[in-house]
Amino acid sequence: MPHPTPPRTVAELTEAVLAGAHGPDPADLTVTSAFWLYHTTRLAGGDVTYHNHYLLLRVGDSFGACSFEAGELAPGFCENASGHSLDKLLRDASAPVRTAALDAYLARVRPHRGADDAERVLLPTGTPEVRAEARDAAIADLLDLAPGTRVALIGVVNPLVAAIRERGGVCLPCDLNLRTTAWGDPVTDDMTEVLAGADAVVATGMTLSNGTFDLILRHCVEHRVPLVVYAQSGSAVARAFLGAGVTGLNAEPFTFSQFSADATPMYRYRATLTEGAAA
Repeated sequence: MPHPTPPRTVAELTEAVLAGAHGPDPADLTVTSAFWLYHTTRLAGGDVTYHNHYLLLRVGDSFGACSFEAGELAPGFCENASGHSLDKLLRDASAPVRTAALDAYLARVRPHRGADDAERVLLPTGTPEVRAEARDAAIADLLDLAPGTRVALIGVVNPLVAAIRERGGVCLPCDLNLRTTAWGDPVTDDMTEVLAGADAVVATGMTLSNGTFDLILRHCVEHRVPLVVYAQSGSAVARAFLGAGVTGLNAEPFTFSQFSADATPMYRYRATLTEGAAA
């Protein structure tokens, strides 16, 4: 397996993959299945309906995934996606397509299930509420919080807000769609606002495709702030930045927790920010 230079941006990682720095030529790997999914959920007792859109690309025994905003990618994309080589999709005009293709490539060459640096965490069989709470507890435990630690949460889900608070953290929530948490706390849509006051950052994998991940990564490297990523979108992509800005990752490859009531695995990674990491 090659040992490429740690990337500084998603575009830099993509170029390295296209150049063969991470394994086989993407032109030799073909998408066998493509899925466009629209999913909504409202947890019991909650008043927020989460709307989730996903693109999933299967390559061999692995899946690449990316969540996206409504209207950003039409279902018709999947009509002709199966059979395309990954090098073509890595150059697609659509950021969600490029992200899902990059995730599919990196998951294919190094599946989470076989990674020797991954801690396998099994989500319990149960209701959506039980599984969501277990998932978000696993994410929050990657932070090793001291009481009073200010945590910028970029991509708000209410059980994760609760998990951060239960561990003594002060949550600074940011989201493009939600305006308040379940407890009435205001949620800003200005990422720079929460980053400026944060001792640690937790960000969703969706930031990989909406253009904000590079900015978050650069801020955390420059200010030596821990960055934990929780990822259904681009979980193998986020893994490529471990030690180069990302200090913790909760990777949840497909099948996602909300699509099953049975026990399903996640994979947690930890890293220290290397002294040589630079934005």
